[in-house]
Amino acid sequence: MTVGIVGAGITGLALSEFCRERGVDTVTFEASSEPGGVIRSTSVDGRVLEHGPQRTRMTDELATLIDACDLRDDLRTADTDLPLYVYADGRLRQVPFSMEGFFRTDLLSATGKLRMLAEPLTDGARDDETAADYFTRKFGAEAYHNMIAPLFGGIYGSDPAEMPGEYALRTVRRMERSGSLVRAAVRRRLEGKERESPISFADGMAQLPQALYERNTDQVHLETPVEGVATAGTGYRLDTADGSHVVDKVVVTARADVSASLLDDVDPESARALRQLYYNPLAYVHLASDADPAGFGYQVRHNESLRTLGVTWNASLFDRDGVYTCFLGGMQAPGLVDRDDDELGRIAREEFETVMGASGEVLNVTRHPRGMPAYDGSWTAMEAVDPPEGITLATNYTGRMGVPARVREAKRLAERFADDGATPTAAVAEA
Repeated sequence: MTVGIVGAGITGLALSEFCRERGVDTVTFEASSEPGGVIRSTSVDGRVLEHGPQRTRMTDELATLIDACDLRDDLRTADTDLPLYVYADGRLRQVPFSMEGFFRTDLLSATGKLRMLAEPLTDGARDDETAADYFTRKFGAEAYHNMIAPLFGGIYGSDPAEMPGEYALRTVRRMERSGSLVRAAVRRRLEGKERESPISFADGMAQLPQALYERNTDQVHLETPVEGVATAGTGYRLDTADGSHVVDKVVVTARADVSASLLDDVDPESARALRQLYYNPLAYVHLASDADPAGFGYQVRHNESLRTLGVTWNASLFDRDGVYTCFLGGMQAPGLVDRDDDELGRIAREEFETVMGASGEVLNVTRHPRGMPAYDGSWTAMEAVDPPEGITLATNYTGRMGVPARVREAKRLAERFADDGATPTAAVAEA
C-alpha cells in the first residue's frame, strides 16, 4: 500500500520522517523551491528574521524530530517566566500567568478579578455562542476586553465576536472536560506542571524543516506541484508536470483554496465548501531597535487607536540582535496588507515608538494575503467537507493550529499507516 503526501510544510516533512522511522515508505511533492511551507526564516544584515511562526513550544514529538536531526546544539530556548503584555490605556500591562501575577496585574480592577474568580459557577461552551459571548459569560466583560480578546483574537488576527464557538473553541472544550478552566489552571500550578518552553534555532525556525528535508531528500520532490488528484482503481492518481503517480491513499496538508483545487475531480462538494473559508490577511514588519525590554512582547487591546495588532520581542526571546516583529492587518483592517512597504513600515515604526518609547529601523516587510484561518462565520462551510475514503486533510483548518499540533497529527497519521501496513508515497503540503 502506498500513500500520497503532497507538500513539504512541517506537517508533510514530519509525516515523512515519522513514517520512515516506522518502516513506511513516503514520497512528498512540494510546489515551492524551499521546504517548510509557512515556516520561513531569512537573514538581513546578520539578523535572523521570521516570516512565519516566530517560535514554537517544546513538546515530546518536537524533541524527537530535533534529536533525529541532531539540532540540540542549535536549539534556542526562551525563559517561560518572561512576561507578556497587553497595551491598554496608553501603557503596557502585564498578563498574569500565576496566582501571584493575577493579584498584581493592573489589567483588571478588583471587581474584574472577583468576576473572573466566579468562572467555576458558569456553564460550559455552547454551540450557539461566539467566542466573545463565551469568554464574556465565563470571565466578565472587563477580562474579555482587556485581556482575552487581544490574546485569543491575536492568535488568529480575528475578532472573537465574529468567531462561532463551535469552531473557534475546540481547544477550550477539551480543557472544560476536566471542569472549570480556573480550577484546571490552579490544579496545574499546584501540581507543579510548567508551561512548555518557547524554542527556536540558531538560524531561525526554518532550520528544523530544512534539516528534515535533508534527511528525506530521496522522498521529497521540491518544485513539483501536484496539479490534480483523480481516482485510479481503488486508489488515487497524483498528476504532476513530471508525470503521474498512483497511490492508495493521499494526505492533504494544503491551504483550503489549494486543497479545493486538488479535490475538484474526486470530491467537488468538499472543494466548493473549502473555497468558502476565509483567511485573515497579515503583514509582518521587522524592525531593528535599541529598545531592550524583557518579555515575549505585547498585543494591542482592540479599542486602542493603534493599527498594530501586536509585536514579538525576538531580541528578548532568542537574543536576535535588536529584532522586533510587528503584525498588522487581520480581520479588523484587512486592507492594510495592500499598502506599500513604505506606508506599512511607517505605521509599524511610529506605533512601536509610541508604545516602547524607542525608535526602530525597518528591516523588511512581508505580506501574507491569506495569513491565518479566521474561524469566522465562513467556517460553517466545514460541515460540508467530507473527503472520500483514502484522502485525509491534515491541516490547520481541520485540526489545531501551531507547529506542535501539526507535528502531533503527523505522528498519529504515521502510527496509523504503520498499523495498517500502509506505505505512504506522497503528501499534500501546507502551501
